[in-house]
Amino acid sequence: MINTSNGMMSTTSSSNAQSPGLKTYFKTPEGRYKLHYEKTHPSGLLHYAHGKTVTQVTLAHLKDKPAPSTPTAPSSSFSTGSGVRSAAARLLGGGNGSRALSFVGGNGGSKSVSASSRVGSLVASSSSSSTSTSNFDGKGTFLIFNVGDAIFISDLNSQDKDPVKSIHFSNSNPVCHAFDQDAKDGHDLIIGLNSGDVYSVSLRQQLQDVGKKLVGAQHYNKDGSVSSSRCTSIAWVPGGDGAFVVAHADGNLYVYEKSKDGAGDSSFPVIKDQAQFSVAHARYSKSNPIARWHICHGSINSIAFSTDGAFLATVGRDGYLRVFDYSKEQLICGGKSYYGALLCCAWSMDGKYILTGGEDDLVQVWSMEDRKVVAWGEGHNSWVSGVAFDSYWSSPNSDGMGETVMYRFGSVGQDTQLLLWDLEMDEIVVPLRRCPPGGSPTYSAGSQSSHWDNALPVGTLQPAPIMRDVPKISPLVAHRVHTEPLSGLMFTQESVLTVCREGHIKVWMRPGVSESQTNNSETMLSTSLKEKPLSSGKVGSSSYKQ
Repeated sequence: MINTSNGMMSTTSSSNAQSPGLKTYFKTPEGRYKLHYEKTHPSGLLHYAHGKTVTQVTLAHLKDKPAPSTPTAPSSSFSTGSGVRSAAARLLGGGNGSRALSFVGGNGGSKSVSASSRVGSLVASSSSSSTSTSNFDGKGTFLIFNVGDAIFISDLNSQDKDPVKSIHFSNSNPVCHAFDQDAKDGHDLIIGLNSGDVYSVSLRQQLQDVGKKLVGAQHYNKDGSVSSSRCTSIAWVPGGDGAFVVAHADGNLYVYEKSKDGAGDSSFPVIKDQAQFSVAHARYSKSNPIARWHICHGSINSIAFSTDGAFLATVGRDGYLRVFDYSKEQLICGGKSYYGALLCCAWSMDGKYILTGGEDDLVQVWSMEDRKVVAWGEGHNSWVSGVAFDSYWSSPNSDGMGETVMYRFGSVGQDTQLLLWDLEMDEIVVPLRRCPPGGSPTYSAGSQSSHWDNALPVGTLQPAPIMRDVPKISPLVAHRVHTEPLSGLMFTQESVLTVCREGHIKVWMRPGVSESQTNNSETMLSTSLKEKPLSSGKVGSSSYKQ
Protein backbone atom coordinates (compact mmCIF):
# COMPACT_ATOMS: atom_id res chain seq x y z
CA MET A 1 0.00 0.00 0.00
CA ILE A 2 1.29 3.44 -0.87
CA ASN A 3 0.64 6.42 1.32
CA THR A 4 1.32 9.32 -1.01
CA SER A 5 0.63 11.99 1.57
CA ASN A 6 4.05 11.59 3.16
CA GLY A 7 5.86 9.87 0.33
CA MET A 8 6.59 6.81 2.44
CA MET A 9 5.66 3.21 1.91
CA SER A 10 3.80 1.50 4.76
CA THR A 11 3.93 -2.21 5.34
CA THR A 12 1.08 -4.47 4.31
CA SER A 13 0.32 -8.12 4.71
CA SER A 14 0.82 -8.79 1.00
CA SER A 15 3.65 -10.89 -0.38
CA ASN A 16 5.34 -7.69 -1.49
CA ALA A 17 5.34 -5.98 1.88
CA GLN A 18 7.54 -2.92 1.95
CA SER A 19 9.80 -1.52 4.61
CA PRO A 20 8.53 1.72 6.15
CA GLY A 21 11.89 3.27 5.27
CA LEU A 22 11.45 2.98 1.51
CA LYS A 23 10.46 6.22 -0.20
CA THR A 24 8.12 6.26 -3.15
CA TYR A 25 10.23 8.72 -5.14
CA PHE A 26 13.81 9.77 -5.77
CA LYS A 27 15.21 13.08 -6.96
CA THR A 28 17.36 13.86 -9.99
CA PRO A 29 18.40 17.24 -11.45
CA GLU A 30 15.56 16.93 -13.99
CA GLY A 31 12.92 16.19 -11.34
CA ARG A 32 11.37 13.39 -9.31
CA TYR A 33 10.99 9.79 -10.36
CA LYS A 34 7.85 8.48 -8.66
CA LEU A 35 6.83 4.90 -7.87
CA HIS A 36 3.82 4.34 -10.09
CA TYR A 37 2.98 0.73 -9.34
CA GLU A 38 4.39 -2.71 -8.70
CA LYS A 39 4.21 -6.12 -10.31
CA THR A 40 4.79 -9.44 -8.62
CA HIS A 41 3.92 -13.12 -8.64
CA PRO A 42 0.76 -14.45 -6.94
CA SER A 43 0.98 -14.18 -3.16
CA GLY A 44 0.38 -17.89 -2.70
CA LEU A 45 3.74 -18.80 -4.24
CA LEU A 46 5.79 -20.55 -1.60
CA HIS A 47 9.15 -19.01 -0.89
CA TYR A 48 11.07 -22.29 -0.97
CA ALA A 49 9.88 -22.90 -4.52
CA HIS A 50 12.19 -20.12 -5.72
CA GLY A 51 15.16 -22.43 -5.41
CA LYS A 52 18.41 -20.89 -6.48
CA THR A 53 17.01 -19.09 -9.51
CA VAL A 54 17.10 -15.32 -9.73
CA THR A 55 14.27 -13.36 -11.32
CA GLN A 56 15.00 -11.79 -14.68
CA VAL A 57 12.55 -9.63 -16.64
CA THR A 58 11.95 -9.27 -20.37
CA LEU A 59 9.82 -6.48 -21.84
CA ALA A 60 7.71 -7.53 -24.83
CA HIS A 61 5.53 -5.34 -27.02
CA LEU A 62 2.86 -6.98 -29.15
CA LYS A 63 1.40 -4.75 -31.85
CA ASP A 64 -2.10 -4.90 -33.30
CA LYS A 65 -3.45 -8.37 -33.81
CA PRO A 66 -2.37 -9.56 -37.27
CA ALA A 67 -4.47 -10.96 -40.07
CA PRO A 68 -5.37 -14.67 -39.62
CA SER A 69 -2.76 -15.70 -42.17
CA THR A 70 0.03 -14.35 -39.97
CA PRO A 71 0.38 -15.93 -36.52
CA THR A 72 2.13 -12.92 -35.01
CA ALA A 73 2.94 -9.36 -35.87
CA PRO A 74 6.34 -7.70 -35.71
CA SER A 75 7.08 -6.96 -32.14
CA SER A 76 9.62 -5.36 -29.96
CA SER A 77 11.50 -6.47 -26.96
CA PHE A 78 13.94 -5.59 -24.32
CA SER A 79 15.62 -7.89 -21.88
CA THR A 80 17.58 -7.11 -18.85
CA GLY A 81 19.06 -9.15 -16.18
CA SER A 82 20.71 -10.03 -13.06
CA GLY A 83 24.02 -11.48 -12.37
CA VAL A 84 23.06 -13.91 -15.03
CA ARG A 85 21.23 -11.40 -17.04
CA SER A 86 20.61 -9.94 -19.73
CA ALA A 87 20.57 -8.60 -21.26
CA ALA A 88 19.91 -6.69 -21.71
CA ALA A 89 17.82 -5.04 -23.81
CA ARG A 90 17.63 -2.50 -26.48
CA LEU A 91 15.96 -0.16 -24.03
CA LEU A 92 18.80 -0.92 -21.78
CA GLY A 93 21.05 0.64 -24.19
CA GLY A 94 21.36 -1.68 -27.03
CA GLY A 95 22.21 -5.08 -25.93
CA ASN A 96 20.33 -6.97 -23.64
CA GLY A 97 20.06 -7.72 -22.67
CA SER A 98 19.03 -9.27 -22.36
CA ARG A 99 19.05 -8.86 -19.97
CA ALA A 100 16.60 -10.23 -19.53
CA LEU A 101 15.58 -7.42 -16.10
CA SER A 102 18.90 -9.41 -17.17
CA PHE A 103 18.42 -6.12 -17.76
CA VAL A 104 19.36 -7.49 -19.83
CA GLY A 105 21.20 -7.73 -18.72
CA GLY A 106 20.33 -7.12 -19.53
CA ASN A 107 19.90 -5.96 -20.94
CA GLY A 108 21.02 -8.71 -23.19
CA GLY A 109 19.98 -7.75 -26.68
CA SER A 110 16.92 -9.07 -28.18
CA LYS A 111 16.53 -7.89 -31.68
CA SER A 112 16.25 -10.26 -34.56
CA VAL A 113 14.47 -11.19 -37.72
CA SER A 114 13.24 -14.71 -37.69
CA ALA A 115 12.87 -17.25 -40.40
CA SER A 116 9.73 -19.19 -41.17
CA SER A 117 9.19 -21.90 -38.60
CA ARG A 118 6.23 -24.09 -37.88
CA VAL A 119 3.82 -21.53 -39.27
CA GLY A 120 1.24 -24.11 -40.28
CA SER A 121 1.15 -25.87 -36.94
CA LEU A 122 0.98 -22.56 -35.08
CA VAL A 123 -2.00 -21.40 -37.11
CA ALA A 124 -3.77 -24.66 -36.46
CA SER A 125 -3.17 -24.68 -32.75
CA SER A 126 -4.01 -20.98 -32.44
CA SER A 127 -7.36 -21.44 -34.09
CA SER A 128 -8.15 -24.36 -31.81
CA SER A 129 -7.75 -22.16 -28.75
CA SER A 130 -11.19 -20.67 -28.72
CA THR A 131 -10.92 -19.51 -25.13
CA SER A 132 -8.55 -16.66 -24.46
CA THR A 133 -7.11 -14.77 -21.55
CA SER A 134 -9.64 -12.26 -20.32
CA ASN A 135 -9.33 -8.84 -21.97
CA PHE A 136 -6.54 -10.03 -24.25
CA ASP A 137 -7.08 -8.30 -27.59
CA GLY A 138 -3.86 -9.34 -29.27
CA LYS A 139 -1.76 -6.32 -28.44
CA GLY A 140 -0.10 -4.65 -25.50
CA THR A 141 3.14 -4.36 -23.58
CA PHE A 142 3.99 -7.24 -21.29
CA LEU A 143 6.54 -8.09 -18.64
CA ILE A 144 7.81 -11.65 -18.73
CA PHE A 145 9.59 -12.79 -15.58
CA ASN A 146 10.64 -16.04 -13.95
CA VAL A 147 10.11 -17.04 -10.32
CA GLY A 148 10.73 -20.58 -9.08
CA ASP A 149 9.38 -23.15 -11.53
CA ALA A 150 7.21 -20.66 -13.44
CA ILE A 151 7.19 -17.92 -16.05
CA PHE A 152 4.76 -15.10 -15.28
CA ILE A 153 3.40 -12.57 -17.77
CA SER A 154 2.07 -9.21 -16.54
CA ASP A 155 0.31 -6.47 -18.48
CA LEU A 156 2.55 -3.42 -18.09
CA ASN A 157 -0.32 -1.06 -18.92
CA SER A 158 -2.46 -2.38 -16.08
CA GLN A 159 -2.11 -1.31 -12.46
CA ASP A 160 -3.04 -4.83 -11.43
CA LYS A 161 -0.18 -6.25 -9.38
CA ASP A 162 -0.77 -9.89 -10.27
CA PRO A 163 0.21 -11.44 -13.61
CA VAL A 164 -2.31 -12.23 -16.34
CA LYS A 165 -0.68 -15.55 -17.17
CA SER A 166 1.49 -18.19 -15.53
CA ILE A 167 3.35 -21.05 -17.22
CA HIS A 168 4.73 -23.84 -15.06
CA PHE A 169 7.60 -26.20 -15.83
CA SER A 170 7.55 -29.64 -14.25
CA ASN A 171 11.16 -30.78 -14.41
CA SER A 172 13.30 -27.65 -14.16
CA ASN A 173 13.18 -23.95 -13.39
CA PRO A 174 13.26 -21.28 -16.12
CA VAL A 175 16.24 -18.97 -15.60
CA CYS A 176 16.53 -16.71 -18.67
CA HIS A 177 14.39 -15.51 -21.57
CA ALA A 178 14.33 -13.10 -24.49
CA PHE A 179 11.70 -11.70 -26.84
CA ASP A 180 12.25 -11.15 -30.55
CA GLN A 181 11.70 -7.61 -31.67
CA ASP A 182 11.16 -8.41 -35.34
CA ALA A 183 9.79 -11.95 -35.47
CA LYS A 184 8.34 -12.81 -38.86
CA ASP A 185 6.43 -15.81 -37.59
CA GLY A 186 4.92 -17.14 -34.42
CA HIS A 187 7.97 -17.97 -32.35
CA ASP A 188 9.17 -14.77 -30.70
CA LEU A 189 9.92 -15.86 -27.11
CA ILE A 190 12.83 -18.09 -26.08
CA ILE A 191 13.26 -19.56 -22.60
CA GLY A 192 16.33 -21.25 -21.10
CA LEU A 193 16.03 -23.66 -18.16
CA ASN A 194 18.22 -24.68 -15.26
CA SER A 195 18.48 -28.13 -16.87
CA GLY A 196 19.97 -26.69 -20.07
CA ASP A 197 16.77 -27.25 -22.08
CA VAL A 198 15.60 -24.41 -24.32
CA TYR A 199 12.11 -23.64 -25.69
CA SER A 200 10.86 -21.25 -28.35
CA VAL A 201 7.18 -20.28 -28.37
CA SER A 202 4.73 -17.65 -29.57
CA LEU A 203 3.98 -15.15 -26.81
CA ARG A 204 0.62 -14.33 -28.36
CA GLN A 205 -0.31 -17.99 -28.39
CA GLN A 206 0.60 -18.38 -24.71
CA LEU A 207 -1.63 -15.42 -23.83
CA GLN A 208 -4.54 -16.86 -25.80
CA ASP A 209 -4.30 -20.24 -24.09
CA VAL A 210 -5.98 -20.72 -20.71
CA GLY A 211 -3.74 -23.57 -19.54
CA LYS A 212 -0.61 -23.38 -17.41
CA LYS A 213 1.73 -25.21 -19.76
CA LEU A 214 3.64 -24.10 -22.84
CA VAL A 215 1.66 -24.55 -26.06
CA GLY A 216 3.05 -24.94 -29.57
CA ALA A 217 6.61 -25.05 -28.28
CA GLN A 218 9.77 -26.01 -30.12
CA HIS A 219 12.14 -27.90 -27.78
CA TYR A 220 15.92 -27.60 -28.16
CA ASN A 221 18.69 -29.46 -26.30
CA LYS A 222 16.02 -31.83 -25.04
CA ASP A 223 17.06 -33.63 -21.86
CA GLY A 224 20.56 -32.18 -22.22
CA SER A 225 21.26 -33.95 -25.52
CA VAL A 226 23.88 -31.32 -26.39
CA SER A 227 24.63 -29.77 -23.00
CA SER A 228 23.33 -30.61 -19.55
CA SER A 229 24.85 -27.45 -18.11
CA ARG A 230 22.54 -24.76 -16.73
CA CYS A 231 21.45 -21.97 -19.08
CA THR A 232 22.62 -18.60 -17.80
CA SER A 233 21.72 -16.08 -20.51
CA ILE A 234 19.87 -16.15 -23.82
CA ALA A 235 19.54 -13.66 -26.68
CA TRP A 236 18.20 -13.33 -30.22
CA VAL A 237 20.84 -12.37 -32.77
CA PRO A 238 19.98 -8.87 -34.09
CA GLY A 239 19.27 -9.21 -37.80
CA GLY A 240 20.04 -12.89 -37.45
CA ASP A 241 17.05 -14.25 -39.36
CA GLY A 242 15.76 -16.31 -36.46
CA ALA A 243 19.10 -17.25 -34.93
CA PHE A 244 19.59 -17.13 -31.17
CA VAL A 245 22.41 -17.91 -28.77
CA VAL A 246 22.31 -19.61 -25.38
CA ALA A 247 25.09 -19.28 -22.80
CA HIS A 248 25.72 -22.01 -20.25
CA ALA A 249 27.40 -22.40 -16.88
CA ASP A 250 30.12 -24.62 -18.37
CA GLY A 251 31.57 -21.75 -20.40
CA ASN A 252 29.98 -22.77 -23.70
CA LEU A 253 27.66 -20.74 -25.90
CA TYR A 254 25.50 -22.49 -28.53
CA VAL A 255 24.08 -20.94 -31.69
CA TYR A 256 20.63 -22.15 -32.78
CA GLU A 257 18.40 -21.50 -35.78
CA LYS A 258 14.70 -21.62 -34.97
CA SER A 259 13.88 -22.55 -38.57
CA LYS A 260 15.51 -25.94 -37.99
CA ASP A 261 14.10 -28.84 -36.03
CA GLY A 262 14.94 -28.56 -32.35
CA ALA A 263 15.89 -32.21 -32.26
CA GLY A 264 18.45 -31.94 -35.05
CA ASP A 265 21.41 -34.16 -34.22
CA SER A 266 24.48 -32.17 -33.13
CA SER A 267 27.77 -33.48 -31.89
CA PHE A 268 30.89 -31.43 -31.28
CA PRO A 269 34.52 -32.42 -30.72
CA VAL A 270 35.99 -32.54 -27.24
CA ILE A 271 37.35 -29.17 -26.09
CA LYS A 272 41.13 -29.53 -25.98
CA ASP A 273 41.97 -26.44 -23.94
CA GLN A 274 39.37 -25.12 -21.50
CA ALA A 275 41.25 -21.83 -21.19
CA GLN A 276 41.22 -20.99 -24.91
CA PHE A 277 38.44 -19.55 -27.05
CA SER A 278 37.38 -21.97 -29.79
CA VAL A 279 34.49 -22.40 -32.24
CA ALA A 280 33.21 -25.71 -33.56
CA HIS A 281 30.51 -26.10 -36.23
CA ALA A 282 28.00 -28.92 -36.47
CA ARG A 283 28.85 -31.59 -39.02
CA TYR A 284 25.45 -31.83 -40.69
CA SER A 285 23.29 -29.20 -42.38
CA LYS A 286 20.22 -30.22 -40.36
CA SER A 287 22.01 -30.06 -37.02
CA ASN A 288 20.71 -27.70 -34.34
CA PRO A 289 22.57 -26.09 -32.59
CA ILE A 290 24.68 -25.16 -35.58
CA ALA A 291 27.77 -24.06 -33.63
CA ARG A 292 29.43 -24.18 -30.23
CA TRP A 293 31.57 -21.34 -28.95
CA HIS A 294 33.78 -22.27 -26.02
CA ILE A 295 34.19 -18.90 -24.31
CA CYS A 296 35.92 -19.51 -21.00
CA HIS A 297 36.70 -21.86 -18.17
CA GLY A 298 33.79 -21.52 -15.75
CA SER A 299 30.37 -19.99 -16.15
CA ILE A 300 29.32 -17.37 -18.66
CA ASN A 301 27.21 -15.08 -16.48
CA SER A 302 25.72 -12.72 -19.03
CA ILE A 303 25.76 -11.91 -22.74
CA ALA A 304 24.70 -8.85 -24.75
CA PHE A 305 24.69 -7.98 -28.44
CA SER A 306 25.49 -4.52 -29.72
CA THR A 307 22.44 -2.88 -31.28
CA ASP A 308 23.52 -3.66 -34.84
CA GLY A 309 24.39 -7.26 -33.98
CA ALA A 310 28.01 -6.83 -35.09
CA PHE A 311 29.51 -7.54 -31.68
CA LEU A 312 28.74 -9.89 -28.82
CA ALA A 313 29.90 -9.13 -25.28
CA THR A 314 30.17 -11.82 -22.60
CA VAL A 315 31.11 -11.66 -18.92
CA GLY A 316 32.03 -14.63 -16.82
CA ARG A 317 32.99 -16.25 -13.58
CA ASP A 318 36.66 -15.73 -14.44
CA GLY A 319 36.17 -11.95 -14.19
CA TYR A 320 36.73 -11.20 -17.88
CA LEU A 321 34.72 -9.11 -20.30
CA ARG A 322 35.16 -10.52 -23.81
CA VAL A 323 34.03 -8.80 -27.00
CA PHE A 324 33.61 -10.84 -30.19
CA ASP A 325 33.04 -9.99 -33.82
CA TYR A 326 29.97 -12.18 -34.16
CA SER A 327 29.95 -12.80 -37.92
CA LYS A 328 33.70 -13.46 -38.02
CA GLU A 329 33.53 -15.61 -34.86
CA GLN A 330 36.60 -13.75 -33.63
CA LEU A 331 37.65 -12.52 -30.17
CA ILE A 332 38.37 -8.80 -30.56
CA CYS A 333 39.31 -7.57 -27.09
CA GLY A 334 38.53 -7.83 -23.43
CA GLY A 335 39.73 -7.19 -19.93
CA LYS A 336 39.53 -8.32 -16.33
CA SER A 337 37.57 -6.94 -13.42
CA TYR A 338 39.39 -5.36 -10.51
CA TYR A 339 38.32 -8.33 -8.41
CA GLY A 340 36.09 -11.40 -8.70
CA ALA A 341 33.47 -12.42 -11.22
CA LEU A 342 31.62 -10.13 -13.60
CA LEU A 343 27.85 -10.60 -13.45
CA CYS A 344 26.23 -8.28 -16.01
CA CYS A 345 26.92 -6.22 -19.12
CA ALA A 346 25.15 -3.78 -21.44
CA TRP A 347 25.95 -1.78 -24.60
CA SER A 348 25.40 1.89 -25.29
CA MET A 349 23.06 2.52 -28.21
CA ASP A 350 25.90 3.82 -30.39
CA GLY A 351 28.05 0.76 -29.67
CA LYS A 352 30.92 2.85 -28.28
CA TYR A 353 30.75 1.79 -24.64
CA ILE A 354 30.04 -1.33 -22.61
CA LEU A 355 29.02 -1.36 -18.97
CA THR A 356 29.94 -4.25 -16.71
CA GLY A 357 29.25 -4.94 -13.05
CA GLY A 358 30.24 -7.67 -10.66
CA GLU A 359 31.71 -8.83 -7.39
CA ASP A 360 34.14 -5.92 -7.00
CA ASP A 361 31.16 -3.58 -6.35
CA LEU A 362 32.29 -1.40 -9.27
CA VAL A 363 30.58 -0.35 -12.49
CA GLN A 364 33.15 -0.52 -15.30
CA VAL A 365 32.84 1.66 -18.40
CA TRP A 366 34.69 -0.02 -21.25
CA SER A 367 35.53 1.91 -24.44
CA MET A 368 35.42 -0.01 -27.72
CA GLU A 369 37.55 2.65 -29.39
CA ASP A 370 40.28 2.45 -26.76
CA ARG A 371 39.75 -1.19 -25.86
CA LYS A 372 40.20 -0.26 -22.21
CA VAL A 373 38.31 0.56 -19.06
CA VAL A 374 37.94 4.35 -19.19
CA ALA A 375 36.00 4.89 -15.95
CA TRP A 376 35.04 3.11 -12.77
CA GLY A 377 31.79 3.94 -10.99
CA GLU A 378 32.11 3.75 -7.20
CA GLY A 379 28.93 3.82 -5.15
CA HIS A 380 27.59 0.30 -4.55
CA ASN A 381 28.17 -1.45 -1.22
CA SER A 382 27.79 -4.94 -2.61
CA TRP A 383 27.88 -6.90 -5.87
CA VAL A 384 26.56 -5.08 -8.94
CA SER A 385 23.91 -7.31 -10.51
CA GLY A 386 22.39 -5.20 -13.30
CA VAL A 387 23.55 -2.36 -15.58
CA ALA A 388 21.84 -0.48 -18.41
CA PHE A 389 22.18 2.65 -20.51
CA ASP A 390 19.20 5.01 -20.60
CA SER A 391 18.77 5.61 -24.34
CA TYR A 392 15.77 7.88 -23.76
CA TRP A 393 17.44 10.39 -21.47
CA SER A 394 18.73 13.72 -22.70
CA SER A 395 20.38 16.48 -20.75
CA PRO A 396 17.82 19.04 -19.56
CA ASN A 397 20.35 21.80 -20.36
CA SER A 398 21.05 20.59 -23.87
CA ASP A 399 20.80 23.25 -26.55
CA GLY A 400 21.73 20.89 -29.35
CA MET A 401 24.92 22.85 -30.02
CA GLY A 402 27.35 20.93 -27.84
CA GLU A 403 29.85 18.57 -29.37
CA THR A 404 30.13 16.27 -26.39
CA VAL A 405 27.80 13.31 -26.03
CA MET A 406 26.68 12.61 -22.49
CA TYR A 407 25.43 9.23 -21.39
CA ARG A 408 23.02 8.42 -18.58
CA PHE A 409 23.14 4.89 -17.23
CA GLY A 410 21.88 2.98 -14.25
CA SER A 411 23.04 0.13 -12.05
CA VAL A 412 21.46 -2.01 -9.35
CA GLY A 413 23.08 -4.24 -6.77
CA GLN A 414 22.67 -6.68 -3.98
CA ASP A 415 22.80 -3.65 -1.67
CA THR A 416 19.14 -3.02 -2.79
CA GLN A 417 20.15 0.30 -4.35
CA LEU A 418 19.46 1.86 -7.74
CA LEU A 419 22.26 4.20 -8.82
CA LEU A 420 22.02 6.63 -11.74
CA TRP A 421 25.18 7.98 -13.35
CA ASP A 422 26.08 10.67 -15.88
CA LEU A 423 29.11 10.11 -18.06
CA GLU A 424 30.68 12.81 -20.21
CA MET A 425 33.94 11.60 -21.63
CA ASP A 426 35.50 15.01 -22.20
CA GLU A 427 35.25 15.77 -18.50
CA ILE A 428 37.04 12.61 -17.43
CA VAL A 429 40.75 12.90 -16.77
CA VAL A 430 42.32 9.74 -18.14
CA PRO A 431 45.78 8.72 -16.87
CA LEU A 432 47.83 7.85 -19.91
CA ARG A 433 50.19 5.37 -18.37
CA ARG A 434 51.73 4.59 -15.05
CA CYS A 435 54.45 6.84 -13.72
CA PRO A 436 57.90 5.64 -14.82
CA PRO A 437 60.63 5.39 -12.14
CA GLY A 438 61.79 8.87 -11.28
CA GLY A 439 59.29 10.46 -13.63
CA SER A 440 55.90 12.06 -13.24
CA PRO A 441 52.59 10.70 -14.52
CA THR A 442 50.94 12.23 -17.57
CA TYR A 443 47.25 12.84 -17.91
CA SER A 444 44.90 13.76 -20.67
CA ALA A 445 41.38 15.10 -20.77
CA GLY A 446 39.12 12.84 -22.76
CA SER A 447 39.52 9.35 -24.10
CA GLN A 448 40.73 9.96 -27.63
CA SER A 449 42.45 6.90 -28.99
CA SER A 450 45.50 8.94 -30.04
CA HIS A 451 46.39 9.16 -26.35
CA TRP A 452 46.59 5.41 -25.92
CA ASP A 453 49.16 2.90 -26.94
CA ASN A 454 46.92 0.87 -29.24
CA ALA A 455 49.55 -1.61 -30.37
CA LEU A 456 47.69 -4.48 -28.73
CA PRO A 457 46.99 -7.34 -31.13
CA VAL A 458 43.39 -8.31 -31.83
CA GLY A 459 42.12 -10.79 -29.25
CA THR A 460 44.24 -9.52 -26.36
CA LEU A 461 42.65 -9.88 -22.93
CA GLN A 462 44.02 -7.22 -20.63
CA PRO A 463 44.79 -7.75 -16.95
CA ALA A 464 42.95 -5.87 -14.22
CA PRO A 465 43.95 -2.18 -14.25
CA ILE A 466 45.74 -0.60 -11.33
CA MET A 467 43.17 1.29 -9.24
CA ARG A 468 44.98 4.64 -9.51
CA ASP A 469 45.16 4.39 -13.31
CA VAL A 470 41.40 4.51 -13.89
CA PRO A 471 39.29 7.68 -13.49
CA LYS A 472 36.53 7.38 -10.87
CA ILE A 473 33.00 8.69 -11.24
CA SER A 474 30.36 9.10 -8.54
CA PRO A 475 26.64 8.41 -8.87
CA LEU A 476 24.20 11.23 -9.49
CA VAL A 477 21.52 9.36 -7.51
CA ALA A 478 21.70 6.58 -4.94
CA HIS A 479 18.30 5.28 -3.84
CA ARG A 480 17.26 2.17 -1.93
CA VAL A 481 14.36 0.89 -4.00
CA HIS A 482 13.62 -2.62 -2.63
CA THR A 483 14.01 -4.58 0.58
CA GLU A 484 15.59 -7.54 -1.23
CA PRO A 485 18.79 -7.67 -3.32
CA LEU A 486 18.20 -6.42 -6.85
CA SER A 487 18.74 -8.46 -10.00
CA GLY A 488 18.12 -6.03 -12.86
CA LEU A 489 16.77 -2.79 -14.29
CA MET A 490 15.56 -1.43 -17.60
CA PHE A 491 14.61 1.92 -19.06
CA THR A 492 11.53 2.69 -21.13
CA GLN A 493 10.48 5.99 -22.61
CA GLU A 494 8.23 6.73 -19.63
CA SER A 495 9.83 4.84 -16.75
CA VAL A 496 12.62 2.98 -15.04
CA LEU A 497 11.86 -0.60 -13.98
CA THR A 498 13.70 -2.29 -11.10
CA VAL A 499 13.40 -5.95 -10.13
CA CYS A 500 14.57 -7.87 -7.07
CA ARG A 501 15.78 -11.45 -6.91
CA GLU A 502 12.50 -12.59 -5.36
CA GLY A 503 10.34 -11.49 -8.29
CA HIS A 504 9.00 -8.06 -7.26
CA ILE A 505 9.08 -5.37 -9.95
CA LYS A 506 8.67 -1.61 -9.45
CA VAL A 507 7.79 0.89 -12.15
CA TRP A 508 9.23 4.37 -11.52
CA MET A 509 7.73 7.08 -13.73
CA ARG A 510 10.01 9.73 -15.16
CA PRO A 511 9.65 13.38 -14.09
CA GLY A 512 6.68 14.99 -15.81
CA VAL A 513 5.12 11.74 -16.97
CA SER A 514 3.20 10.93 -13.81
CA GLU A 515 1.83 14.46 -13.49
CA SER A 516 0.67 14.74 -17.10
CA GLN A 517 -0.71 11.24 -17.48
CA THR A 518 -1.89 10.17 -14.05
CA ASN A 519 -5.37 9.36 -15.24
CA ASN A 520 -4.33 7.74 -18.48
CA SER A 521 -2.57 4.55 -17.45
CA GLU A 522 -3.38 2.92 -20.78
CA THR A 523 -1.04 5.22 -22.67
CA MET A 524 1.33 5.89 -19.83
CA LEU A 525 3.49 2.85 -20.43
CA SER A 526 2.88 2.19 -24.09
CA THR A 527 6.51 1.91 -25.00
CA SER A 528 7.82 3.71 -28.02
CA LEU A 529 10.25 1.32 -29.63
CA LYS A 530 12.20 3.76 -31.71
CA GLU A 531 15.48 4.49 -30.03
CA LYS A 532 16.10 8.08 -29.27
CA PRO A 533 19.46 9.41 -30.42
CA LEU A 534 21.78 10.44 -27.65
CA SER A 535 21.84 14.18 -27.34
CA SER A 536 24.61 16.57 -26.54
CA GLY A 537 24.95 18.87 -23.60
CA LYS A 538 26.22 19.08 -20.08
CA VAL A 539 24.53 18.70 -16.77
CA GLY A 540 25.40 19.84 -13.28
CA SER A 541 27.41 17.51 -11.13
CA SER A 542 25.16 17.76 -8.09
CA SER A 543 24.61 14.45 -6.37
CA TYR A 544 21.29 13.44 -4.86
CA LYS A 545 21.15 10.71 -2.21
CA GLN A 546 18.09 9.24 -0.62
